[in-house]
Amino acid sequence: MSTTASPGAIERHPPGLFLLFFVEMWERFSFYGMRALLIFYLTKGFLKATDDSAYAIYGAYTALVYATPFIGGILADRLLGTRLSIILGGLLMAAGHLVMTVETTVGLYTALALLICGNGFFKPNISTMVGALYPAASARRDAGFTIFYIGINLGAGLAPLVCGYIGETYGWHYGFGLATIGMLVGLATFVAPSALSTALIIATAVGATAVMFISTKDDMLQMGLNAPVAIALVIAAIVAAMNLSRGGIPKDIGRPPPDDRSLLKGSSTFRFGVVAVATLACVPLIALLISRNEMAGYVLTTFGVVSLAYLIFGMVTSTKVERERLIVVLVLTFFSMLFWAIFEQAGSSVNNFTDRNVDRVVGDAPADIGKEYKNVEITQEFYGQTIDGKRWELADIADAQKARLEAIKEDPNTTVGTITFTANDSKHALIGVGGGELKASVFQAVNPICIMLFGLIFSQLWVFLGRAGKDPSAPFKFGLGLVQLGIGFGVLWWAAKSADSMGMVAMQFLILSYVLQTTGELCLSPVGLSLVTKLSPTRMASAVMGTWFLATAFSQYLASFIARLTGGEHGAGEGTVPPPWETVNTYGEVFGQLGIVAVAAGFLLFVLTPFLNKWMHLDPKELAAGGH
Repeated sequence: MSTTASPGAIERHPPGLFLLFFVEMWERFSFYGMRALLIFYLTKGFLKATDDSAYAIYGAYTALVYATPFIGGILADRLLGTRLSIILGGLLMAAGHLVMTVETTVGLYTALALLICGNGFFKPNISTMVGALYPAASARRDAGFTIFYIGINLGAGLAPLVCGYIGETYGWHYGFGLATIGMLVGLATFVAPSALSTALIIATAVGATAVMFISTKDDMLQMGLNAPVAIALVIAAIVAAMNLSRGGIPKDIGRPPPDDRSLLKGSSTFRFGVVAVATLACVPLIALLISRNEMAGYVLTTFGVVSLAYLIFGMVTSTKVERERLIVVLVLTFFSMLFWAIFEQAGSSVNNFTDRNVDRVVGDAPADIGKEYKNVEITQEFYGQTIDGKRWELADIADAQKARLEAIKEDPNTTVGTITFTANDSKHALIGVGGGELKASVFQAVNPICIMLFGLIFSQLWVFLGRAGKDPSAPFKFGLGLVQLGIGFGVLWWAAKSADSMGMVAMQFLILSYVLQTTGELCLSPVGLSLVTKLSPTRMASAVMGTWFLATAFSQYLASFIARLTGGEHGAGEGTVPPPWETVNTYGEVFGQLGIVAVAAGFLLFVLTPFLNKWMHLDPKELAAGGH
């Protein structure tokens, strides 16, 4: 993690940084807004997919999302430049979010394919543009990327609270529609003149804050959760507006390469058109890969084998120092892949665990057996129960909640449904009535919020340890990250073991797990890219970086196979999941095994650290610098 600038130094950063902060924030808002809803949309939306099918689709999508930035970066370098690549990526992603509102199978796969292509153009190039704002030797570059990283996580934290909450509460298409708007706002902010961009930043921050409070006016619990993030958003908008009064992104940054360096001669408009048409032609193929997700695995495996063979050949023809450095890169690439394969359960199996087995109802009272309740709000407490002859599935609860909102909207005095709890089932006595339910998707905000809270602390910790000569080396930090990740999943295992007779666990366990996973991420994630660029031979730098991103893509695909171990159907039938008291132990066993694997891997890295430190061939200061 990089160091941070002092408050006075923030004003001296290039004003374009604050523009890109909001462009990326809105892009991450749209991306993570869709991600927060995707598993629930697949299992509880029109598709009514089984857990296995949903995890397979999710895994293929996330794997390809992380694979395409390598191609997008090459096309930007050799054809479009970063500006046009960001615009093309934004348009494709906005189209993808919009198509997600069309509830057909073809629409679903097409939407995911558009998002994959768009991310490939957008994600690598906006980071490149941030770096281009600074001179090569600028001491403020690291602090600038830290500010930019805060923007990423502000958008990622905002997304579940807005898109996730509204999508689960009012309808999937509303959540995806907001993701579409977020992407278009980010794109408009990027292309508009500086003065208009400033106005857009202020207006959309105020607008998003208004949406957060208006949509939760009858849900004080959710409103209280939204408030800190809304305040952070408004403060960020004010800071950005103050800095953008000094200008925007210099016009010479991000231009297309000249004809002598381009793969295709012609005007920038011509190149843009060719690439856009070629990309759209690839959309059906990518949609096919997602629908037949095993094909995505074959593609990733093929590229992985070719990439690994190339690196091994490079080692054979390298000097001793280069060869040993490449060995370190491959070793850390493996452990990084393992980390993300476990960590990314957050969007799949942990998301479903949150939906099904984490008690998200606050302030309810035990139901009275034999009492007839009118206008009861159906909550997660009903999941798996058979009441008045009806067995309540997750999709039924979601539909009942939305129907109740619509009925009350039409007539606030209406009576919506009558429920009678009987003594026929002992578990009825454990059902709560009333209270407020936190939507499962909003827990996706815990990780990015923790990154914003702890990121600067970790940054200063590494600086403090560095001054004392005790900053851990990059491999040791990787080990720390894995151990904390493992402990985080150990907390989920303990939560499952401590579940009540309804199969429900306290949400405090989930939050603690996310906190531990986040501190693990802060030990590992900021280290990787810096170290890869430092250790790769110049002649192989792009290939090694491509391998690093490809490993991340493969970890997403591997994550889907891990998630399938928790699949809830077990022969119960499509769209039907066993009650929580039958699934909680399945989740607990898998999470416990993941915790053991992560901790063991972390301690293995501790053992390997002295050898890896030696093979990096860096002086002590550079060893520590690889970590921030």
